[in-house]
Amino acid sequence: MTTGSIALVGCGGVLFACGTALLLARPLTRVVLGAVLIGNGINLLVLATSGPDGDAALLYPGTSPRTMSDPLPQAFILTAIVITLALTAFLTTMAYRAWQHSGNDDVPDDTEDIRIVRRATYAEERERLRAAYHKRRLEYRALARSEEEREAREHSAYERLGTARDRYRELRRRARADARAFRVRQARAEETADEIVGEDDPWQTILGADR
Repeated sequence: MTTGSIALVGCGGVLFACGTALLLARPLTRVVLGAVLIGNGINLLVLATSGPDGDAALLYPGTSPRTMSDPLPQAFILTAIVITLALTAFLTTMAYRAWQHSGNDDVPDDTEDIRIVRRATYAEERERLRAAYHKRRLEYRALARSEEEREAREHSAYERLGTARDRYRELRRRARADARAFRVRQARAEETADEIVGEDDPWQTILGADR
């Protein structure tokens, strides 16, 4: 690469960087200048790809194709110059109309874009709140389910305790009834024994008389 090509690449890079910085500004005047600088920088970069210097690419007697420069980048540059000129005219017209309409050439914020951004922000916030609500709802359901299970276990324990208490009372009642019946039978047996002891034995009377 020759010194001229290096200079073209450096100059094209600087123009492209400055044009990009101006193109990101809000005033349309700077946007126009940025478009012009970017177009010229691209033209220089395309020209740097044509290789070393040479004769003009003209077919006339006595010229050698080996000493000619590459004509293709030059054709590209001519086409790019026309496109850049048309774009510059269009942007200049827009800047002039904006200055006539509002008194300045600043690019205003698009209300539709702002509405879309706000709608996206609201949608994200709504989704976040909805996710938080679903999470809290699931936690509440899990807590309620655990409380219901605990109450069910306590109720089942109370039922088992009541069943055991009823069974104990029934067994105690039966034991008392059996003890009462046993005491009654014992009392009757004692009364019967006393009656038998108080009466005379008929066999003894019969045998005693025979004696």
